[in-house]
Amino acid sequence: MYAPSEAWETISWQHFEATDIRVGTILEATDFPEARKPAFKLVVDLGPLGIKKSSAQITKHYTKEELVGKQVLCVTNLGRKQIGKYVSEVLVTGFADENGDIVLAQPAGRVPNGSKLI
Repeated sequence: MYAPSEAWETISWQHFEATDIRVGTILEATDFPEARKPAFKLVVDLGPLGIKKSSAQITKHYTKEELVGKQVLCVTNLGRKQIGKYVSEVLVTGFADENGDIVLAQPAGRVPNGSKLI
């Protein structure tokens, strides 16, 4: 039976609803040689929210070519983050594998860009 860990911090439903997680399709992926850790610069189509930029440390599991067309889950309301001379507008989400390398969080099937995680 599932029992929540006591180490987990409980948040309110209102707090969860305030986190805006949307699906978007990667339009472009380019090298980001200026980044401290290996990363790609991404351009993501979030439908009605527009085209947004992100930086993602996902170079171990993905090539630039295979990223184009993939749908990903993005946190859209964290604000902009300056990464060197690059401004990231959304956070592309993922999970660390057994080596700490990131595997993208993706919907199981195609959904419209901009769809909100509910």
